[in-house]
Amino acid sequence: MTRSEILYLLPYLGSLALSLGILYYAWQRRQVKGVNAYVWYVAGQALWVFGFIFELLSLEMAGKIFWDGFQWLAGLFYVVAFPVFAVQYSEHPVKNPRRLFRLSFVVPVLFTILLMTDNIHHLIYANPRLIPETPFPELTYGFTWLIYGYALYSYAIMFWGTGLLLRRFFRTHDLYRTQTAIIIFGFLIPIFGTILTLFGIQIAPQRDATPFTSVIANLVIAWGLFRYKLFEVVPIGRDKLFEAMVDPVVILDNQHMVVDINSAMLALLNQRAEDVIAQPAKQVFNDFPIPIKLYTHVSYARTEATFEVRGKDVYYEMTVWPLYNSNKEMTGRIYISHDITALKELERELRDLNQDLEYRVRLRTQELAEAYDTTLEGWAKALELRDKETEGHSRRVTETTVAVARAMDIPEDEVEDIRRGAILHDIGKMGIPDEILRKQGSLTDEERQIVMKHPDTAFDLLKQVPFLKGALDIPYCHHEKWDGSGYPRGLKRFEIPLSARIFAVADVWDALSSDRPYRKAWNKEQVAQYLINESGTHFDPHVVNKFLGMMEKGEI
Repeated sequence: MTRSEILYLLPYLGSLALSLGILYYAWQRRQVKGVNAYVWYVAGQALWVFGFIFELLSLEMAGKIFWDGFQWLAGLFYVVAFPVFAVQYSEHPVKNPRRLFRLSFVVPVLFTILLMTDNIHHLIYANPRLIPETPFPELTYGFTWLIYGYALYSYAIMFWGTGLLLRRFFRTHDLYRTQTAIIIFGFLIPIFGTILTLFGIQIAPQRDATPFTSVIANLVIAWGLFRYKLFEVVPIGRDKLFEAMVDPVVILDNQHMVVDINSAMLALLNQRAEDVIAQPAKQVFNDFPIPIKLYTHVSYARTEATFEVRGKDVYYEMTVWPLYNSNKEMTGRIYISHDITALKELERELRDLNQDLEYRVRLRTQELAEAYDTTLEGWAKALELRDKETEGHSRRVTETTVAVARAMDIPEDEVEDIRRGAILHDIGKMGIPDEILRKQGSLTDEERQIVMKHPDTAFDLLKQVPFLKGALDIPYCHHEKWDGSGYPRGLKRFEIPLSARIFAVADVWDALSSDRPYRKAWNKEQVAQYLINESGTHFDPHVVNKFLGMMEKGEI
């Protein structure tokens, strides 16, 4: 090989060496989000330059076409790897990422098949010929519609990924913005070289300008690796964590270097991000009142710190949490300092306000009772949402039960318990599975046994609530019958609480008077006759008489 040939190859050999160096550097940091995809991208670039060198050295047409095809295959790495890197590095949300990744192989696979079968259709190498050049002969061929189409597809993919990186560029700290800009230029410069080739613009004897633009791109990336620590100091969930937090936050890596820091912490430090990131924690926080430098070797910790700002004591609670990568390896620690000054002041005020608070609690008792009642009504409405057949049933049957109770001269404080019990009468149905509760046909014996447990479920649920102690009778006993054939305990006659006996009549009245999917509502005469027929068997006769009398007067 002549001296001129060696000198001509040196830039390409340098580009290959840079690509391999960047590949090795990125491979060592492949646990960082997006770097695995970048490794494949650089591997494709290195293979492309490798193929280009061997194309130069080949003297025969067949050899040059082989190595030119090798470059086409290496270029497929760009099309697949770059969008994956862009999505991961920019943390852009993507629906069905695995499916999208598989689809990204469709065009490259089809192009590979066409490349392998070009000797049949010549859709890629149209009219190939060798042009004698110094120092190496050049392979040239006409660009077909397939090449232009594939180029447009590749550019669309690359520019889409570049757009994601540009979005990241406008959302991050200055250091990360510079990193992102370097990565964008490192990707765009080789694309510019391919555009020159497509338009037939030559910057060297060989028609393909991409090797030269790859050299420039590799120099830019190498400079970024050295100067701005690409893939060493990287954004870690910045958009989801840092910018949403007002608490001072800093992230350290395993070497106790500052990886990231939010605006709140920078304000406390009175520093800029570029002056702090990639610096040792003990240096950055040497005179810092929050004791971060004392907790650089622990995985978990929680401590408090106090310092004075403009004559006022400020309290911070610092929490330390470990950070792990996808391989469950700890990659660093996050330090969150929460301002608890207001909490400390509140504690002091609480000690002075106990008596006043006790007084206010007494005044608020009635309001709390109303709030409880609102909650009970919410429970009832939630149950009705499960069972559309009983929509509005709880409200109507509660109003009817309360009206009958008052007509029977039950004291008003007991009426309030009756009202709450009526609202919660079916609370035990929370324990019935939807497939049984909403079943259209007849229930099996086993399903019926499950349904019959709902009074016991209601009792177990409500007995722990002192406020509802007086309201338990209806949820627990409203399925008991006057003759003792009811459930869950088989009570009879006056063993059944009066409130439950009243509710049983009101419940059946509302159920038979309302439309259901399996039958139309009965008229009042039919319902009244049913109550009369069941009086002394299902219902308390005295309650039935009182109920029918009120019905005749239009009171219910």
